[in-house]
Amino acid sequence: MADRTAPNCHLRLEWVYGYRGHQCRNNLYYTAAKEIVYFVAGVGVVYNTREHKQKFYLGHNDDIISLALHPERVLVATGQVGKEPYICVWDSYTVQTVSILKDVHTHGIACLAFDLEGQCLVSVGLDSKNTICVWDWRRGKVLAAAPGHTDRIFDISWDLYQPSKLVSCGVKHIKFWSLCGNALTPKRGVFGKTGDLQTILCLACAKDEVTYSGALNGDIYVWKGINLMRTVQGAHGSGIFSMNACEEGFATGGRDGCVRLWDLNFKPITVIDLRETDQGYKGNGHCEGELWALALHPTKPLAMTGSDDRSVRIWSLIDHALIARCNMEEPIRCAAVSTDGIHLALGMKDGSFTVLRVRDMTEVVHIKDRKEAIHELKYSPDGAHLAVGSNDNSVDIYGVVQRYKKVGECIGSSSFITHMDWSTDSKYLQTNDGSGRRLFYRMPSGKEVTNREELKLVQWASWTCVLGPEVNGIWPKYSDINDINSVDANYSNQVLVTADDYGLVKLLRYPCVKKGAKFKKYLGHSAHITNARWSHDYQWVITIGGADHSVFQWKFVPERKSKEALHIAPQETLADSNSEESDSDQSDVPEMDSEIEQETQLTYRRQVYKEDLPQLKEQCKEKHRATAMKKRERAPGSGVKLHFIHGYRGYDCRSNLFYTQTGEIVYHVAAVGVVYNRQQNTQRFYMGHDDDILCLAIHPLKDFVATGQVGRDSSIHIWDTETLKPMSVLKGFHQLGVCALDFSADGKRLASVGLDDNHTIVLWDWRKGEKLSAMRGSKDKIFVVKINPYLPDKLITAGVKHMKFWHKAGGGLIGRKGNMGKTETMMCAVYGWSEEMVFSGTCTGDICIWRDMFLMKTVKAHDGPVFSMHALEKGFVTGGKDGIVALWDDTFERCLKTYAIKRAVLAPGSKGLLLEDNPSIRAISLGHGHILVGTKNGEILEVDKSGPITLLVQGHMEGEVWGLATHPHLPLCATVSDDKTLRIWDLSPSHCMLAVRKLRKGGRCCCFSPDGKALAVGLNDGSFLIVNADTLEDLVSFHHRKDIISDIRFSPGLSGKYLAVASGDSFVDIYNVMSSKRVGVCKGCLNYITHLDWDKRGKLLQVNTGAKEQFFFEAPRGKRQTIPATEVEKIDWSTWTCVLGTSVEGIWPVISEVTEVTAACLSNDRKVLATGDDLGYVKLFRYPVKGKYAKFRRYVAHSTHVTNVRWTHDDSLLVSVGGGDTCLMIWAHEPEGHREFKQCDSEESDIESEDDGGYDSDVTRENEINYTIKALSTNMRPMTGVKPHLQLKEPSVDERPPVSRALPQPEKLQTNNVGKKKRPIEDLVLELVFGYRGNDCRNNVHYLNEGSDIIYHTASVGIVLNLTTSCQSFYVEHSDDILCLTINQHPKFPNVVATGQVGDTGDMSATSPSIHVWDAMTKQTLSVLRCFHSGGVCSVSFSATGKLLLSVGLDPEHTVTIWKWQEGAKVASRIGHTQRIFVAEFRPDSDTHFVSVGIKHVRFWTLAGRALLSKKGVLSSIEDARMQTMLSVAFGANNLTFTGTISGDVCVWKEHILVRIVAKAHTGPVFTMYTTLRDGLIVTGGKERPSKEGGALKLWDQELKRCRAFRLETGQIIDCVRSVCRGKGKILVGTRNAEIIEVGEKNAACNILVNGHMDGPIWGLGTHPSRDVFLSAAEDGTVRLWDIPEKKMLNKVNLGHPACTISYSPEGDMVAIGMKNGEFIVLLVASLKIWGKKRDRRSPIQDIRFSPSSRYLAVGSTECAVDFYDLTLGPQLNRINCCRDIPSFVMQMDFSADSTYVQISTGAYKRLVYEVPSGKQVTEQTHIDRITWATWTSVLGDEVVGIWSRNTDKADVTCACVSHSGLNIVTGDDFGMVKLFDFPCPEKFAKHKRFLGHSAHLTNVRFTNGDRFVVSAGGDDRSLFVWRCVHAPH
Repeated sequence: MADRTAPNCHLRLEWVYGYRGHQCRNNLYYTAAKEIVYFVAGVGVVYNTREHKQKFYLGHNDDIISLALHPERVLVATGQVGKEPYICVWDSYTVQTVSILKDVHTHGIACLAFDLEGQCLVSVGLDSKNTICVWDWRRGKVLAAAPGHTDRIFDISWDLYQPSKLVSCGVKHIKFWSLCGNALTPKRGVFGKTGDLQTILCLACAKDEVTYSGALNGDIYVWKGINLMRTVQGAHGSGIFSMNACEEGFATGGRDGCVRLWDLNFKPITVIDLRETDQGYKGNGHCEGELWALALHPTKPLAMTGSDDRSVRIWSLIDHALIARCNMEEPIRCAAVSTDGIHLALGMKDGSFTVLRVRDMTEVVHIKDRKEAIHELKYSPDGAHLAVGSNDNSVDIYGVVQRYKKVGECIGSSSFITHMDWSTDSKYLQTNDGSGRRLFYRMPSGKEVTNREELKLVQWASWTCVLGPEVNGIWPKYSDINDINSVDANYSNQVLVTADDYGLVKLLRYPCVKKGAKFKKYLGHSAHITNARWSHDYQWVITIGGADHSVFQWKFVPERKSKEALHIAPQETLADSNSEESDSDQSDVPEMDSEIEQETQLTYRRQVYKEDLPQLKEQCKEKHRATAMKKRERAPGSGVKLHFIHGYRGYDCRSNLFYTQTGEIVYHVAAVGVVYNRQQNTQRFYMGHDDDILCLAIHPLKDFVATGQVGRDSSIHIWDTETLKPMSVLKGFHQLGVCALDFSADGKRLASVGLDDNHTIVLWDWRKGEKLSAMRGSKDKIFVVKINPYLPDKLITAGVKHMKFWHKAGGGLIGRKGNMGKTETMMCAVYGWSEEMVFSGTCTGDICIWRDMFLMKTVKAHDGPVFSMHALEKGFVTGGKDGIVALWDDTFERCLKTYAIKRAVLAPGSKGLLLEDNPSIRAISLGHGHILVGTKNGEILEVDKSGPITLLVQGHMEGEVWGLATHPHLPLCATVSDDKTLRIWDLSPSHCMLAVRKLRKGGRCCCFSPDGKALAVGLNDGSFLIVNADTLEDLVSFHHRKDIISDIRFSPGLSGKYLAVASGDSFVDIYNVMSSKRVGVCKGCLNYITHLDWDKRGKLLQVNTGAKEQFFFEAPRGKRQTIPATEVEKIDWSTWTCVLGTSVEGIWPVISEVTEVTAACLSNDRKVLATGDDLGYVKLFRYPVKGKYAKFRRYVAHSTHVTNVRWTHDDSLLVSVGGGDTCLMIWAHEPEGHREFKQCDSEESDIESEDDGGYDSDVTRENEINYTIKALSTNMRPMTGVKPHLQLKEPSVDERPPVSRALPQPEKLQTNNVGKKKRPIEDLVLELVFGYRGNDCRNNVHYLNEGSDIIYHTASVGIVLNLTTSCQSFYVEHSDDILCLTINQHPKFPNVVATGQVGDTGDMSATSPSIHVWDAMTKQTLSVLRCFHSGGVCSVSFSATGKLLLSVGLDPEHTVTIWKWQEGAKVASRIGHTQRIFVAEFRPDSDTHFVSVGIKHVRFWTLAGRALLSKKGVLSSIEDARMQTMLSVAFGANNLTFTGTISGDVCVWKEHILVRIVAKAHTGPVFTMYTTLRDGLIVTGGKERPSKEGGALKLWDQELKRCRAFRLETGQIIDCVRSVCRGKGKILVGTRNAEIIEVGEKNAACNILVNGHMDGPIWGLGTHPSRDVFLSAAEDGTVRLWDIPEKKMLNKVNLGHPACTISYSPEGDMVAIGMKNGEFIVLLVASLKIWGKKRDRRSPIQDIRFSPSSRYLAVGSTECAVDFYDLTLGPQLNRINCCRDIPSFVMQMDFSADSTYVQISTGAYKRLVYEVPSGKQVTEQTHIDRITWATWTSVLGDEVVGIWSRNTDKADVTCACVSHSGLNIVTGDDFGMVKLFDFPCPEKFAKHKRFLGHSAHLTNVRFTNGDRFVVSAGGDDRSLFVWRCVHAPH
């Protein structure tokens, strides 16, 4: 039998020929040591030119495509392709990995760049979004990520002169990025008129924001800021691929083959033309196409390669150099050297072959006999013949001496020829073909050999075929794939090398006869390796890569040498050379131990994870909405509390039992962490988990414990064993479960291993909750992870056939396999007395002793597996399956002592009985003079050093526990389990197991007789027995059924006359107990029976079946009865354990499709029904539970199924058993009125109360508002037709001749009162904003600087208003509407403000929602946090220290997130609530506690590490309290929280329990509350009618008991306060009506600081003809007069109807207002009296205008008409005429300067001109061109085509206004932009400046007189912006 192991010799990479220059650029650098670093295929190469040596970096597993050099020039970063590509940062000197960056990019990493300091690395992915990611590469942490561009990015560079700025370029774009917080924000480079928009290939940054870039056409583009400044034309003939900046200047390299040097101002210096030099570079390789041909010289160390690039090259294997090269006519596919080494034959792709002389590369012959490619050529060993195999399925034989005459032909193959070999005597040839056939031919004739006998003795000269018995082993088992391209055998060393399509070179033994042989594998080549050959003296293997064009030279290290090489550290690779994939028969694997076998089979998968419940509930709720609305039964008054658990999880977990600091014992079972006090025999519980805990580790100080659980996204909790509070929760990395944990020696780090398919290993900084590193562990299960106590960057893992040594590298871990022949399965491992010593226990009972990663020796320690070991100060303790505890010295030389776990040595104080001797030991721990031992049978024992053993805790063994019965009058219970035992437990404080008996089969049910003397037990084979309850000895047994006995019950009454026995085959047998006979059978059930109950008289049986049927039978005969539901309730049942029927209808949850209620039990006082279900919940209901979905209390402790629950005889305890978790849990019942018990174990209820949470129009509006994203906004007016910039211009009839003899064209616009010199306007500067966002945002007005400034927001602007000067300053960095604002109250961060804005999807791009943190005084951005809150950020709050920021999103999950805002790092994030959360605020004294309120929601949150834990508010402590919609929150001392509700009440909470309600604190909703930090007083604001006593603003004491009300003198009928803030003696109030008011606390005086329109849009805007005042008219029915110099509102008029338009008369003495209802009003300005009003239309008036002569009034409406009125006829305003035939509604109107024409822009994108006052249309274009207009506000017309931009497909330009000087036009659009153009602008897409600030939809824009200001009016933001015009200098 051939040796099945991998060969002992190995290969070492010695040289790589080639350089990757195709499809890659900028990948060649000099290091600090003057070495050259570059990459080829998957290998990083460091080439020393002086010594001509290469070093290799082998950390990648696929092609490297990008490389960057660290500024210190020692470290290199390389990025690769692949499905999960990663970046490696490595040391070019040692070629070892320093850091691995992974888990962000997909497809590949296209570019990399280090910043100037070398702290950050930026990478660009090849994914569809070309994601850009900035890394803190040492920590492996992502600092920021953003979508880069829609098309490929070719280069990215840090700006070396400005910190945190980057530039990227690529296909048709260049982008300038700034990094702030976690946000990368791009600005696109503006090509403008300076150069063409084109693809940019490379970049270099210079001083003063100058960037140089190389373009595809060979120009260099020079950028200043984001604008193209100039171009250097024709710097290269074509594309510039590379640019490099240094102190002296720049170097550029292009496709034209030139390198050009430039000075610092980009003036040319010199040109180096590489086309003329000879082969300069040593690392020369093939380029383009594929490389297939390889031949080695028969006598010299030379290799010949030929490629698709038509070149043939000869390499010297000793000098590592190219020594000859020659180009052929055709691509070369194969090569061969004649036996004498004189001729080189080359097979071509076109079917020809050429023979050259090796010495001078001259041609001997060129022959073409075939049409298709030649795949293989071979000279015969005697040198006489050449065999040529082609794609035409044939082999031709040529005679060498006859000048290559064709002498034979082999034509047996039906497919192309792939491989050939000659026999040593040159008489035979074997071939392989593409169809996988192996054929033999006689030579030289070419006749096929069919008789295999004559081949038996043939010796083959070479073996390069992939088929044949000798090489069977190269193919994996069960595979028919042909992915092995090349094979070559080394006969003398009996090894075989193979090359395949996956880039692997493998070394196997030769011959290898059996499939799936073991091998060693080597990575390096990318994708496919086309050929592999041994050199003539077998010193080297040469392999060539198809796509990577590279030639690799491997040194062969034979066996004897490889032993000496051991002390040389193996070169670091991420792949193992000792392959894991190679599979083989079990022959060399020892028999696996049955226990371990079972354990590796466990998957811990769940049908339903608890994480899925909220979604399931939501889905089911929809279905049951109707029933849920009905009144639901309320929850019971009494509760239970977990008291004691019998059980310990030992059957599938190890090393999970420890002593704490205080000598208590900590372990886990089910979903509970247990702290057991052995002196008092009591237990305390950590209840933070919601599913099975699988592992437990203790902190080195023994005060904290880490536990890991099962879960879809499973979590690890680190908790304090004293307080039982979580310190940190780690989530988000492990799927399915966590199976191993370990703390580092300093206690700062934690390592964990997941149950996912790759058994991912994660290293955490657990306090911060940060993942430091992660890596795939192994395909097989890992049992242990241990961190090196001396070097916390190192760790080991051990598991199934696995022992690995890891060290941290950045965000990754690098692992190496332990060096032992055959890795055994390891069950446990510990570090020894020095950093390199490791000891591991195997599944065969050995202890392996390791040093570093080498196995030093093994010691036999146990019979069977070593499951647990523990390192002591001096020595070790081990425990095994043999039930022996052994103490060893510190080198495992001597075993000092052994303890056998036996019944005989059990001490008298034990709390139970040992089931068997020598139970398998699963956990060992030492401390307090004892050895603590956990066994597989679920026992915890304490072994005294002197020998006696005390049993402390025990539970059932593996198997499900179902049977449970409580004694009729003693505190006892009995359980029976699938572990084939029946046990009796003492429920009194001694908590011990009193008796146990083994059964021949497992059991599922048991029951005490009414007198307690007998105990009936039903078994799984259909039999049952009755035993004596004291001694457990048999009284009687029966076996009548085949199927499992599912329930068993004695009839009531002293004797318990009958026994009912239910079985799985759907019968209930009734036995007479006294006569021991079956007396009746209940038939008629259709399904297995689940529950039985007797009535009090013992005459009637109630039965439930698995099909949810309920039946009744009469005893003893078993006759079936039908009883109506109403009667069932009247029957007096002796017990109630059934789950069906009307009286328990409410116990079935909403999600009953996925979960069963498995058990129920009614308390003896008939008040409380306890149930158990499949999700592990124990619930209590108030009995009877009528109506669906009753409310309940629920408790989580069991992990998956609660199989049974029972009350004790006096209702003082509830006992439950939990199926698979083997636990018996005892719950203390705490009756009603017993108030002090903590309700924290109980959660209230499944469905939130469906009673609605109250209604208020303002709340509803705020909840339902849909914030539009500006960038996506659509048009506001219902326009029709073709947009102006898309309309085709009809040429006018008579095109004017170029030289016009006519009069010069008149002015387009009458330019009045602008003085002599007209100056164009260059810029607009925001001067004033009138507006405050109060109607749908809250808590957004604050004092700054001791009350001298206030801060608030509107639209997308943050406004700081100085109260003394009334000057405003603005923060304008937001790209969209601000929704929330908060200030940092910590003195360390004065004037720091956070604002959150609206956004699109949370994809981290520029339109994503974001939070800006900024300085209110300097307006400097301190941090930008891009978030995943799709929709927007609706609440922000700083923590007590000011370092953390809390944000809440508008996304469907209403996510709650916590940030470290200074670093831009997300600390934690969690789904908040299914409905809207309005506010979330940190407690003012805390960095970890906060409260969120929203629609029927209040939650109390704790930040633990990186996890957010939350508790719902508990209402039940107050009668009839219901969950209402909560709107606001404030805080008091001693953990008090106040929440304001929609009804006006304020709820007062102590921790999370409601303790008091302040009824009607306001009459309407309490919208806002403010906690004053300095004195604790609380301000509340709500919605209320002002009255003598009350007002919408109140100031309360610290406990919200007394208050003082303030009236806001606003004149409103109802005041609605949306924001309050309290300063020194003043209260600041923001109202729904967009007012901000300051109220004095002493005199209650109100001072209005800010006014605004309360409802929008603001449609009308009119500027005064001569003063700097203007009017606005809005939807809120008011017209307001604003004064710009005074910065305030002068007056307002309530019209009672929404207004749409407003206009001053030319003299400014009259005002006309158009209304939404079709009416219009003319007012006199002086008196504000109405001069006249008229309503001739029924639909909105869109524009109203006085003629310049003041005679006519034109009124344009939505009814497609313009009416003319003559004002000289007096105030009755009779219509004198109107314009007809207008195609759509009227938008804007302008009069001509002489008042005889009017131009109208309409909703059909048409502009029309009419005569005044006749109303006749003017159609002649020449006529229209000669009109001079008085004003121009039209967005249509040839003169203004240029104002329409490209991206107005869904949105429009809505308004425009030409300046009085006639030189500029300013426009407003649906995107909320104000733009400034030159006028006229007839060219499409004219140049302009744009100004942001408004929300979507600008409605109007106007110049004030003298062009001093521009006023713009907002639609969505109800705000007026005043911009100061900056005029060009003269």
